[in-house]
Amino acid sequence: MLAFNITSHQPATFLLLGIPGLESAHIWISIPFCLVYLVALMGNSALLLIVKSDSKLHEPMYLFLCMLSVADLMLTSSTLPKILSLFWFNDRNIYFEACLTQMYLIHSLSTMESGFILAMAFDRYVAICHPLRHSTILTPTVIVGLGLAIFLRGIVLLIPHPFLLRWLSYCKTNIISHTYCEFMALIKLVCGKTKIRRTYSLIVAFLTGGVDFILIICSYVLILLTVFHLPSKAARLKTLSTCGSHVWVILVFYTPAFFSFLTHRFGHHIAPHIHIFIANIYLLIPPMMNPIIYGVKTKRIREGFFKILIIKDV
Repeated sequence: MLAFNITSHQPATFLLLGIPGLESAHIWISIPFCLVYLVALMGNSALLLIVKSDSKLHEPMYLFLCMLSVADLMLTSSTLPKILSLFWFNDRNIYFEACLTQMYLIHSLSTMESGFILAMAFDRYVAICHPLRHSTILTPTVIVGLGLAIFLRGIVLLIPHPFLLRWLSYCKTNIISHTYCEFMALIKLVCGKTKIRRTYSLIVAFLTGGVDFILIICSYVLILLTVFHLPSKAARLKTLSTCGSHVWVILVFYTPAFFSFLTHRFGHHIAPHIHIFIANIYLLIPPMMNPIIYGVKTKRIREGFFKILIIKDV
């Protein structure tokens, strides 16, 4: 009887509401969303092609950047097509299993992105604090090992999430006040006790994004201590300039991520449309900005991009 009651309260489909209060503006909001999505697809694809074709870019920083680009492409492609379908065609329905799959991909790939940004910070730390040992510490085997560890961490730690939500009773409503499926939006629809599941989600968030961010800050504290001991101002500025792109990537990724995380759990007085808009920015802006930041800051990537444009024109 219990099994019957639980299953009976599992809707076949959920309805995505979009951005609450801004439903009438969905078609206009979709225009920048679509443009940003296209730029993210083209930028990250071009970045992967440039790094692959230029052997001088086969360095740890750019290899980790390629891993980040792959995660970015997968993350945007698992969410934006459905969001645009919702905005353009009012396609609100999403199957229960598809919703859980999307939720898992979003959280798993976001965890991987955070890990790859941490790996890039580690590369900067070794390059600046231990320059003579850079090539012996970050060998191809170590780079592959780090990438695999980050990939497995994203899969293993987040795999319980869909199972934690799979057998719950969704008796409140099947309407998700969001543009996509994510853990906290789904858990709010559950009738039973969710304390253990919420606690697990918080622990995973801290062990991944939280710990990653703390380690990134520690690495940059050590980098700054090393830089301040350099003999000349020119040397200090030159060394810091090698970190500029990565610092921008950190800010672009973690600022909307932390805002979205904190408002979901503690920002009950923030208007829903502001929170959901920021959550969408978190999905859209970092994948678009990462190749642009490195394209502007890195001469070789910039030249490679112009070569691609010339070939296309020919």
